[in-house]
Amino acid sequence: MLKKHLPIFFLIFFSHLVMAQDSTTTKVMHLKVQANIDPRTNRYTELGLEQAEEIGADLIILELDTYGGALNDADEIRTRVLNFEKPIYAYINKDAASAGALISIACDSIYMAPGSSIGAATVVTQDGEAAPDKYQSYMRSIMRSTAEATGRNPIIAEGMVDEDIDLDSIAQEGKVITFSVTEAMKYGFCEAKVNSIEEILERSEITNYELVSFELDTSDKIIELFLNPFISGILILIIIGGIYFELQTPGVGFPIVASIVATILYFTPYYLNGLAENWEIIAFFIGIVLIALEIFVIPGFGVAGISGLILTVGSLVLVMLNNDSFDFSFVKGDDLFIAVATTLLGMLGAIIIMFLGGVRLANSKAFKRISLQDVQDHEQGFTSSFYKGKSMVGKSGKAYTILRPSGRVEIEGEIYDAFTRGNYIEAGTEIVVISDEGTSLKVKEAE
Repeated sequence: MLKKHLPIFFLIFFSHLVMAQDSTTTKVMHLKVQANIDPRTNRYTELGLEQAEEIGADLIILELDTYGGALNDADEIRTRVLNFEKPIYAYINKDAASAGALISIACDSIYMAPGSSIGAATVVTQDGEAAPDKYQSYMRSIMRSTAEATGRNPIIAEGMVDEDIDLDSIAQEGKVITFSVTEAMKYGFCEAKVNSIEEILERSEITNYELVSFELDTSDKIIELFLNPFISGILILIIIGGIYFELQTPGVGFPIVASIVATILYFTPYYLNGLAENWEIIAFFIGIVLIALEIFVIPGFGVAGISGLILTVGSLVLVMLNNDSFDFSFVKGDDLFIAVATTLLGMLGAIIIMFLGGVRLANSKAFKRISLQDVQDHEQGFTSSFYKGKSMVGKSGKAYTILRPSGRVEIEGEIYDAFTRGNYIEAGTEIVVISDEGTSLKVKEAE
């Protein structure tokens, strides 16, 4: 009896198995790169592939329309694509030039929309001129190795960079390779000409699928907002203004808190997007420390103060630029101008607020509640002298250090803090005391 029903049992089992297989949904993640390859694009692809792993995507389609961009960011994207465990298809929707060609070749399959092109991967500088040979050599090597890794002709891939590669009829003499759709299909750099992602899936015999388009979440959109030069300028204004007002009213707390928050909001987005290097951020804080030392420890304004300003301003500019350790070959002139202008305008705005806000702050009710308003004028009989029991006025001595205008003087074998009326006095110059009120002597150069 059991033997009689076995064929029916197996028939039912296999029919259910086939139905289960047919009902399996293929998860497809759709990423779009439709701008220059830069740290923002780099971070977008990184986050996109991370989400693809989280949702268990079976296939990633990377839609490209780009003329290229930064070589270092393109290389990181290429490496990420090559190392990704699930298949990644490139869908070139018009252009995949330079860095875009490199990323496309790293994908498992390439599909192209009608009228699209791929190639022209010569590395160029911000002026559009060919970059030095060390960059071309590196681009040739990674184009060749990428093509080898994905089973494409490495010589043709190298020919997209080097115009001197001899490829017979494939490329015109003295021209790098740029393929149309038909040419790319002929030489193995395109699987098919398609009009949509749906057509790619149909050609791959994927009928039951869930297409998920990757979008940046709210936090990443906020990060993108803070990369806006206008916002960066406002943050610079708050950083500098907060430090200034905290020095004017120590102990209040709010200005320095505002400055710290603005510093975090300024550096964090650039750091997450790969623009701000660790050394650039460290240089900023070293600059602040040097300025503080010049104000509170070292009299006058000298090497420490100037060095601090250079480091502080320089770091604020450099974090906005995709430079490689002061190599600005691939930094566009517009980007450099925007970074410098944003920093200078932010500082200028802070200076204006210092002058206008300082007067209003001193006259405000809130400031008067936390500050000492009563004064002990000399006309009312009050005096303040650190040198009790003896008058220093009229005594002569010499400058023990440089006075610019603060420093120290030596009088009758003793060292005193002193300052001038704004004059610069060299060490060793004869001086005479003209006032001894307060804790420092006011002196002038002896006639």
